[in-house]
Amino acid sequence: MVDDLFSPHLSSPQPVYLDGLNSEQRLAVETTQGPLLILAGAGTGKTRVLTTRFAHILLEKLAWPEQVLAVTFTNKAAREMRERISGILNKPVEGLWLGTFHSLCARMLRQHAPRVGLERSFTILDTDDQMRLLKQVIEPWRLDLKRWPPAQIMHQIQLWKDRALLPEDITPAQDTDIANGQAQPIYKAYQARLKELNACDFGDLMLHMVTIFRQHPDVLAQYHQRFRYILVDEYQDTNSIQYLWLRLLAKRDDGAPANIACVGDDDQSIYSWRGADITNILRFEKDFPGAKIIRLEKNYRSTPRILRAASQIIAHNEDRLGKTLHPGLDQAEGDPIEVISTPDSDDEARVVGLTIQNLHNQGQNYKEIAILMRAGFQTRAFEEALMRMGIPYHIVGGLRFYERAEIRDAIAYMRTVLYPTDDLAFERIVNLPKRGFGNVALAKLRTAARQRGLSLQQTLQQQLEQKELKGKAANSLNAFMEAILLSRHIASTEGHVVATEKVLEESGYLTMWRDDPKTVEAAGRLDNIQELLRAIGEFPTMEAFLEHIALVMDTDNLQDDQNRVSLMTLHAAKGLEFPTVFLPGWEEGIFPSQRSLDEGGNQALEEERRLAYVGLTRARERAIILHAASRRIYANWQDSIPSRFIDELPSEQIIKREPARQSQRTGSFFNRRFQQHTPRMPSGRYSPKSPSARPPIPLGATIRHNRLGEGVVVSIEGERLSVNFEDVGLKQVMASFVEIIS
Repeated sequence: MVDDLFSPHLSSPQPVYLDGLNSEQRLAVETTQGPLLILAGAGTGKTRVLTTRFAHILLEKLAWPEQVLAVTFTNKAAREMRERISGILNKPVEGLWLGTFHSLCARMLRQHAPRVGLERSFTILDTDDQMRLLKQVIEPWRLDLKRWPPAQIMHQIQLWKDRALLPEDITPAQDTDIANGQAQPIYKAYQARLKELNACDFGDLMLHMVTIFRQHPDVLAQYHQRFRYILVDEYQDTNSIQYLWLRLLAKRDDGAPANIACVGDDDQSIYSWRGADITNILRFEKDFPGAKIIRLEKNYRSTPRILRAASQIIAHNEDRLGKTLHPGLDQAEGDPIEVISTPDSDDEARVVGLTIQNLHNQGQNYKEIAILMRAGFQTRAFEEALMRMGIPYHIVGGLRFYERAEIRDAIAYMRTVLYPTDDLAFERIVNLPKRGFGNVALAKLRTAARQRGLSLQQTLQQQLEQKELKGKAANSLNAFMEAILLSRHIASTEGHVVATEKVLEESGYLTMWRDDPKTVEAAGRLDNIQELLRAIGEFPTMEAFLEHIALVMDTDNLQDDQNRVSLMTLHAAKGLEFPTVFLPGWEEGIFPSQRSLDEGGNQALEEERRLAYVGLTRARERAIILHAASRRIYANWQDSIPSRFIDELPSEQIIKREPARQSQRTGSFFNRRFQQHTPRMPSGRYSPKSPSARPPIPLGATIRHNRLGEGVVVSIEGERLSVNFEDVGLKQVMASFVEIIS
């Protein structure tokens, strides 16, 4: 009963809404006293458990709707939860405190805004308004905005807010050298200006409520009295301030148990780059002594083979609470997981395309197939392969490769180098990065160009030569035009790949992204540009590549069929499932990513392994992993080493194969007619001797590699060697690609 909340209560006979739940799911629904952590593995029905638990609390009269606080991460999840609860209750539910962290905090703040110096009618600023306000605030500091872009300062302010730090809370250890060490006083001035305007930004919604809870115990006590139950979805994705807000609400001062139930999966914590902290879920029992943990391990999605493979990979992680997925239904073992080794990344895309064609011919719909990649730049080769084969596809959670802003920018730079009369391309990049040449200056240039009968580029060059332009803008534009002219010369001497890289570097375009404060997004853009440079290397000239792009974009417009193959990153795939999943690029430096290997230590490697687990558990019937022996780096090819995650797969659940390589006479799938322009490594690399056909390589042996030269073997892990090469230092190579000298 509502007034006898904490006594055990089981219905008899069993209510209809509990039908179909397995024993662990039902236990999670009916455990209504004290803190509860529901560890819900992939495909174990966590959404059903969470919504049924909510409905159970209401139907058993343990609380009224307004006495339950339910927190989700997206508005979509909140809507779905509301609809499911209404479906179980068979009527709309009013008065629910159900929504995202920020929407719930906004609702609370409307009631308590005066406690932080705001009126209840406060305005929530959007991103553009925030940036305009910050630019006004920083004017007195007279900062070099090229060195310290406002976006970088705003990024730091939001980081502090996500850690629940007010300006006065920031210690020297938490401070930063951003903005010449003035970020903290700028933050203070920014917050003061927000109050003057009776406004707050998105980060303030949670920051103000945490501040109110900390400084005004009476307000917190009101919510302790109001909320008898707290339900939290995707707990493994919470950041510092979300965790703190939940703890403040759940930790009661009256001695009553913390009726907080968190649903999550530590094995699917893959968002550290946007602030998620896996330790929040790992320390749940410490935060809430006496907490009960219920593991949902019956998977209703994938075949037993896929589940065993995923479980064995994730078992290599140390920072986890531990659970093992097993089938929730009696079902056949399913096909083994295929691990396909291809000679190079072009053939990897070809194999995926041909396999999709075969599956479609056997009756599988395109929409039942997904290609899941570690990074966005990998989509290009698959997009081109699918387009050439006439296979419809779409990019989930992003743009097609050639539609991305940074790719269009880079192509505009290429067109400007190649075609001095291409005004559209020139207009796109003349002030990118900013060179003090805005819309007014561009309008004047257009007028001058019409008067002189020249293109915009030719007119600007003439104006600079005749010193018609003055000041900083003239200096920046002069450097820009010098980069264009230098690259035009290099294209005729060193080739179009080098010329493209040169113009992007010398113009400051690449530096613009390197200095971008949104490091994750900027790093992805730089990776995409690197992939573009690889694509250019497949063509003999810049003209040939640009013609190819025009045809590609024209083909894109024809693909509006909803029955399409899905291409996406592993991060975007979380929560989705497909009968057939391709997992390409399982190589060291791609997956796990080089960034995680170089900078992240063991924590970053474990998150990469969780991504592998997420990828495998998206597959219902068929999972196909691919890795290439060679990937194109600019115009040349570089050896790749299979991912360590492949070694961690259970051998009895996989089957390895190497598809026949394309005939060297006909060329590989992509533009082999141009292969004389893109030097390759000797073809012997693609036919390594089998392990049984060569003598074992001992530790300390001196070996020779056909690209890296001679070196000494310093460690051995299966077929993977760590070799200290004379010229390039320590590298990892496969044993099949080296020969013993002594």
